[in-house]
Amino acid sequence: MKLAGAEVSAARFALPVIAMMAVVAASNVAVQYPVELFGLQEALTWGAFTYPVAFLVNDLTNRRFGPAVARQVVYFGFALAVVLSIWLATPRIALASGTAFLIGQLLDINVFNRLRRMSWWQAPLAGSMFGSALDTALFFSLAFAGDEAMSFPVTYALTGITVPLWVGLAFFDFLVKVGCALLALLPYGALMGWLKPWGGTQSIAR
Repeated sequence: MKLAGAEVSAARFALPVIAMMAVVAASNVAVQYPVELFGLQEALTWGAFTYPVAFLVNDLTNRRFGPAVARQVVYFGFALAVVLSIWLATPRIALASGTAFLIGQLLDINVFNRLRRMSWWQAPLAGSMFGSALDTALFFSLAFAGDEAMSFPVTYALTGITVPLWVGLAFFDFLVKVGCALLALLPYGALMGWLKPWGGTQSIAR
């Protein structure tokens, strides 16, 4: 199949799209459940641990196929995930997630592509960091701002700072994503030898 001016096998294209769809849909369900271990129910949801996988999928796709194909994967993954998430979660969460996903992942692609010639770890780490920051801010504000159940004030003992619950969740969610971005360098580095890097060619159907 011809995609973004390149010949890409349908099977190779389907794998990252399905992975993206699964990660986003799972995260939209997981974000509705607080982490109740160790008293973290006012600090984290389980979605913080599942969503960062989307950045790993995006960066590996970008490395192998280049930015044009990576953007198409994001568009397909976005559309399918929103439709599936409306069924699995609330429409507001699905739309907030879709918007944050689309903008955050496209930023990740742009940052990654600018840094792809630098040290192997800089492009995926920087792309994930910037993309995660924007994604987190957009998702939590669009999904929960003004929601009475998510906006009651919470005071965090170590700092004495009081913020709406969704703001606190967003902050700690981002911290987890930073940690996951660092951990994701391990599988990314392990797969580098297997995924031949994109070099600007238009024939990548192998």
